[in-house]
Amino acid sequence: MAKVEINSVEDYLAVLPARQRDILVTVRAAIAAALPDAEEVISYDIPTFRIGGRSVVHYAGWKRHYSIYPVGDAVRTELAAELAGLEISKGTIKFRLDEPVPVELIGRIARLRAAEEAAQTSRKKRR
Repeated sequence: MAKVEINSVEDYLAVLPARQRDILVTVRAAIAAALPDAEEVISYDIPTFRIGGRSVVHYAGWKRHYSIYPVGDAVRTELAAELAGLEISKGTIKFRLDEPVPVELIGRIARLRAAEEAAQTSRKKRR
């Protein structure tokens, strides 16, 4: 099969099976609602929300799950109870495709990631 060129979030979503596409449309809406000033782009071949030119949240659909990236310390610490039971690796949270999309949790993750990025940008400017 030829590789499909992905130039936009719509391109990315269009090549997914319907069930995954429906889920990721919900994930996209949750992140967009949490980060209304963010810009949507494709980065690393997956949908990404940026603020001030800095990537804040990536998301992607896979065969058996969908993922949110990256996961920082603030997300792990502040949302530990809500993340219990989810598969979390060093920088990724995996959500099962067969469970309801946790819209509120995804929004909270996005806002925490935005706060982490803003703090990091602020620290860099002070140096």
